[in-house]
Amino acid sequence: MNIKESNLFYGGDMPAVTKTGAEKCFYWVTTRLVRESGPWYVSSEGICSPQNVYRMMQEHFDLENCDREHFICLYLDRKGHVNAANVVSVGGLSSSIVHAREVFKVAILGSAASVILVHNHPSGDPTPSREDIDITRRMKEAGDLLGIEVLDHVIVGATGCYASLTEMGLM
Repeated sequence: MNIKESNLFYGGDMPAVTKTGAEKCFYWVTTRLVRESGPWYVSSEGICSPQNVYRMMQEHFDLENCDREHFICLYLDRKGHVNAANVVSVGGLSSSIVHAREVFKVAILGSAASVILVHNHPSGDPTPSREDIDITRRMKEAGDLLGIEVLDHVIVGATGCYASLTEMGLM
């Protein structure tokens, strides 16, 4: 047995004996972030307004034409540049299920300083619902615990229409 087979760090197993004398093995489980190069939004000033977020969604995700709700997170560095974007959930016509663990998993793995939440309303009306406001509050609370700031929640509606919960004073 070489060092890689006997070392948990290298994905090997660790034999152990239970109280009953039976042998048991424990395995090391890892999660790795794969970085892909892509046509991401590049701006010298970074994401500095909800309009920048909306423009990025138009260019890269086409949320205005989706027939189901898509919940996307943008992960930013300290300077406001996008490190990653993640489609967290694809829901139905009027809702999508979002949990903090999925939102912040990528933020932690990618060493993000902040997060911007984005989703679309297939109806075309970007007015935030009670559920939108509640999920924003829950994500903000989770982010505060982790030290990752939730900067905004942008809701994309029909062509040219979007709503920013920060601009509306709902954050």
